Amino acid sequence: MLLAYLWGIENELENMSKQELIEQLLTLQKSNQKLESSNQKLESSNQKLESSNQKLESSNQKLEFSNQKLDFVNQKKDQDIAKKEDDIARLNIIVANLQRMLFGSKKERFINKSKDQLALSFEEFASQEALADDTPVKEKITYERKKSSKHTGRNKLPENLPVTEEFIEPKDLTEDMVKLGEEITEILEYTPAQFFKRRIIRPKYVNKNTQEIKIAELPSRPIEKCLAGNSVLTHILVSKYVDHLPLYRQQQIFKRADIEIAPSTIDSWVALTGNLLVPLYDRMVEYVKHQRYLQADETTLKVLDKNKKGKIHLGYLWVYHAVESKLCVFDYQKGRGTDAPRQMLTDYRGALQTDGYKVYNHYCLSKEIKHLACWAHARRYFEKALMQDKKRASYVLEEIQKLYAVERKIADLTAEERHEVRLEEALPIINNLGKWMHRERNMVLPKSLIGKAIEYCTKLWSSLMTYLENGNYHIDNNAIENKIRPVAIGRKNYLFAGSHNGAQRTAMFYTFFANCKLNGVNPEKWLNKVLEVIADYPCNKLQDLFPENLEV
Repeated sequence: MLLAYLWGIENELENMSKQELIEQLLTLQKSNQKLESSNQKLESSNQKLESSNQKLESSNQKLEFSNQKLDFVNQKKDQDIAKKEDDIARLNIIVANLQRMLFGSKKERFINKSKDQLALSFEEFASQEALADDTPVKEKITYERKKSSKHTGRNKLPENLPVTEEFIEPKDLTEDMVKLGEEITEILEYTPAQFFKRRIIRPKYVNKNTQEIKIAELPSRPIEKCLAGNSVLTHILVSKYVDHLPLYRQQQIFKRADIEIAPSTIDSWVALTGNLLVPLYDRMVEYVKHQRYLQADETTLKVLDKNKKGKIHLGYLWVYHAVESKLCVFDYQKGRGTDAPRQMLTDYRGALQTDGYKVYNHYCLSKEIKHLACWAHARRYFEKALMQDKKRASYVLEEIQKLYAVERKIADLTAEERHEVRLEEALPIINNLGKWMHRERNMVLPKSLIGKAIEYCTKLWSSLMTYLENGNYHIDNNAIENKIRPVAIGRKNYLFAGSHNGAQRTAMFYTFFANCKLNGVNPEKWLNKVLEVIADYPCNKLQDLFPENLEV
């Protein structure tokens, strides 16, 4: 069919004249030109359209980038807001703790008022007339109380005090009167401490025949050719390490009694006395190291150090308390690292009770040491968490109160009886508390106060249960914290030790006086007695001079 159409066009062209063909050709050229122009316009339009599409695509990309940037900015703002809210919460907790330290009670006693004290709403039982009537009502209350018929009177003065008598006669004449008796009034008076000279006189004798001279030996003295006697040295040391009076204050007190003592002189007295007592201290250290149940803790002590920037070094007093033998040792170390307790704990065998400080864990990896944790330290974390999560913290504190109630109940029992009661009453409480902590551990924020409290207990759980194994073990190491308390009082007064040697000497004297307190011995009488005999005392019998062994 296409061939027929082409054959028809060819015949039609053959029948046209030349002029018609030219006109037809011109018409066809014009049509082609129009078509070409239309194509060019269409192509230009396509190019413009393509350019618009490219611009639109570029705008979309910019918009998408802007949206991404805006999302990033919003995320960062959200993170900043969350961080600021966490910082505000943390700072509020710090402020609350500081306010409590400054103005609040220092006790950690916990009372759950929601259970111990019920709030009753009586208004719902009142009538409408009673609620509407606000007229004040006067009520007369009477009660009876028992009053002891015997009055104890004033405290009696000790019988062994020296007595000075003062007679006061009536102002009127009494020549014609008969004496019926006397009324005696006793008043406690005080004479400030007085210094006196102790003059030792040793007569010399000579044999007329042999010309031999004899004279008595001078009594042994702790410091040769020292101006101070034993009583003065004892008073200085007890005043500083028991009564927390710095040496410069003691010098001021001496000055009021017209006794001038140079600071370097009194410092040398303390140092020389300390050197004399070092063997006794070393013997105490050896005795403590061989005990089978120790409590350990550490506290800070500032020390002057000329080789250090700022000239103040923060050292540590490490304390070891032998619970059963009532013996305590202070040891000064420059740091708080793993090497600090090495001298005491390297060869130690027995039970060691501490807080959660990680250095102790290093030594408790030994099979020879059984670690006991402290429930008082664990309780302290939850007590701090009360302000943040009262419900969880209150529950734990109530359970720990039950454990301490068991301890109060068994305080006067034998070790075997205490062990049995703990397994019967305390063990179920601890097991239930352990299950609760395991469940709640994943439901609290790790960095929150309650999260830290639960994490602390979880890591030490086996050590917290160890006290159940032996009736002689304590539930906490509060006993050793009582030994550290005098250090906190002392460093507020004398501020720092003069040197590292002085810090170790401080540890030694704290050791002596802590043991006096543990055994109910008067520290002044004990030290005075020791200074009388220590210079000539046999080294193999130094344990006889321990406060619990020496009669004063």
